[in-house]
Amino acid sequence: MFKLKCKLLLLLLFRGAFSKVILAESKTRQGLLVAIKCIDKKLVKGKEESMQNEINVLSRLRHPNIVRLIETFEDKSNYYLVMDLVTGGELFDRIVAKGSYSERDASNLIRQVLDAVNYLHMNDIVHRDIKPENLLYQSPDPDSKIMISDFGLSKSVESDVMATACGTPGYVAPEVLAQQPYGKAVDVWSIGVIAYILLCGYPPFYDENDINLFAQIMRGEYEFDSPYWDEISESAKDFISHLMCVDPDHRYTCKEALAHPWISGDTASKKDIYTSVSEKLKKLTVRQQWKKAYHAAAAVRMLQQLRISRDEAHVIDNRQKNPPHAVDDSQLTTDSSKSNNETDQLKIVESDVKLKSPAT
Repeated sequence: MFKLKCKLLLLLLFRGAFSKVILAESKTRQGLLVAIKCIDKKLVKGKEESMQNEINVLSRLRHPNIVRLIETFEDKSNYYLVMDLVTGGELFDRIVAKGSYSERDASNLIRQVLDAVNYLHMNDIVHRDIKPENLLYQSPDPDSKIMISDFGLSKSVESDVMATACGTPGYVAPEVLAQQPYGKAVDVWSIGVIAYILLCGYPPFYDENDINLFAQIMRGEYEFDSPYWDEISESAKDFISHLMCVDPDHRYTCKEALAHPWISGDTASKKDIYTSVSEKLKKLTVRQQWKKAYHAAAAVRMLQQLRISRDEAHVIDNRQKNPPHAVDDSQLTTDSSKSNNETDQLKIVESDVKLKSPAT
């Protein structure tokens, strides 16, 4: 056990059903920003052992395309997961902002995702919630790599099958919806759905009614519609068909997908498909806006704009004031309209927190 000294910048990056993610700055490494996921113990009561087992597994994962779990600690109210801060934004948003885009770009993106998920599978971990919102660029740099995040539904598998229904509608595999035992192949299906969207800008399955949507998925009812797919290579279509095979026994593994010519060879076209794809992606992302969290990138930009320095920031001594977990949720707002002063959203707590070293 040791102590990590950090400033908790109480600026909300994300709020979910069971947790919230807050921006933090290291005191020992000036300028180093991290994300801290705060999980309310009351909301996960009875699942402590399972949660700790998953944390122990995830803390050992080290892959260039996986958001790293750096440390974990807890107090009487919360579990805290200290993670790499990624600031490059979500996958679809970056594509829309690019200005040019080709099959080759899509192939490179999917290769990175496959490589990371293959690493997970080799370590007997199934992510179970691969979706565009969980694919983030590490930085705003044009050549930034893609990162897989949010392992809240990930699972270590001691056998080849699991049974718990989970995932995100539209990206979940048929066998999960059919309530059949499933395994690592569910992640491959999700990657296939993402690859499909990357090449046309719209999802392979869509219906406002979830029952109808699930029926489409379970039957594997998708098409390479004309004219949207007319300029897409046959190799790309073949690749997607192998990933989105309804029968998981005949579906590609990550290793097989990585060996496909569209990924490992030169069959991915270099023709610019930006105009057709970006217009549809814009519409798709607008439909999903209500689900989006406050991005780390926006938070970092806000901090830069405010030019908050060590001397200017209001520092509260943890030994004299409230500890980090004693935070009024009213401070953690992403709605700037609630205040005329942007700085009202930001408080800083300087603290010495005892951490448990993750298993190695």
